[in-house]
Order: sequence, then structure tokens, then C-alpha cells
Amino acid sequence: MADTATATDARPPKQVVYCDVCTLPPEYCEYGGTTKKCSDWLLANHPALHSHLYSEDAATKGMSNLSLDAQKRADKDAQKKAAKAEAAEAREKTARAASKVYIKRVERNKRKYVTEVSGLEAFGLDLKKIAKEFGKKFATGSSVTKNAGGTGDEITVQGDVSEDIFDWLQEHHGEIPEDNIELIEDKKKKASAGP
Repeated sequence: MADTATATDARPPKQVVYCDVCTLPPEYCEYGGTTKKCSDWLLANHPALHSHLYSEDAATKGMSNLSLDAQKRADKDAQKKAAKAEAAEAREKTARAASKVYIKRVERNKRKYVTEVSGLEAFGLDLKKIAKEFGKKFATGSSVTKNAGGTGDEITVQGDVSEDIFDWLQEHHGEIPEDNIELIEDKKKKASAGP
């Protein structure tokens, strides 16, 4: 019979830490484009690994293998990446500040209403999860549908719950400024009876 490894000889599986920001192992965060955010996350969650990867000794050790020209290029590339990341973050902040969430009450027939919520994706919210939460919170049907223009998705909630949705968003998602939420009432126009 062939020699087989016993249970004591087997090594346990290796545990790999993945970054919550870029979803890569921390050793590869520099290739994800969000190095600063990844470094902050790693410092908060795994300080020992952060000191191993981002300490001065680690930086000088990595740079010692490079020639002088390569070191200059690496420094310049690092500065460019940092500047790009800051610019992207600034663009994202201005886009969030300018984007609006529209809560529209639409009359279906007579006294039946639906509430349509659009613009949540600009704030990084998952529409399917929010729709499910609306359905549970307000005990109604709630779904993600394409909006009338076909340009994006919106959440359709059965019933007139526009004020409640406004309050719920303020309570659970404080990252959306109150000024960026707009309540709209949309009434169906009655057909004219003619002369």
C-alpha cells in the first residue's frame, strides 16, 4: 500500500484576508485603484497586517530592489494614482450632492395609488434590497421596475406611502441629505367630455 499522509502531517488550510473595499487580498490592494481607502480599512480591521504591508521598512525594502530610475517612476506613478483616486472621490461626492431622490405618488384609478422611488442608485444603495425592505416595512407589494423613460430603474410600492418612505429614508439612510429628497404628486388627467 502506498504511503499516505496522516492527519497530523496535513497542514490546515491557509486563511486569506480579503479587503472589504476592493475585494482583493491586501497584498494586491495597490492594483485596485483605491489604495488609500484600502489602507484605512486594513488599519482599522487588521493592524498587524497593515504595519507589515504599509510600514516604512516594507516600503524601503520594496524600493531597494529597484534602480534609481525605476524608483523615480514608481514614486511618480504612486503620486498619479493618489491624485486620480482623490479626483474620482471628489467627482463622486459632487455627483452625490447634485443627485436627487424622487418619491412620486401616482394615481392609478379613482382612489388607488402607487409610490415610485427613483434616484437611490446614485447614493450606492441596492434597489432590490431597499424594495424588499419597503415591502416588509409597509406590508405592501414592492418591486424594482424600469422607469417610464427607460433610462434607469425605480422602486414601485403599492399604496400611498410617500411620506412614510421619506421618513424611512431619513431614518435609515442618513447619507442622503434631506434637501436631495423630493416629493412629487402625479395625478391622472381626466378626459374632457367634449362639446
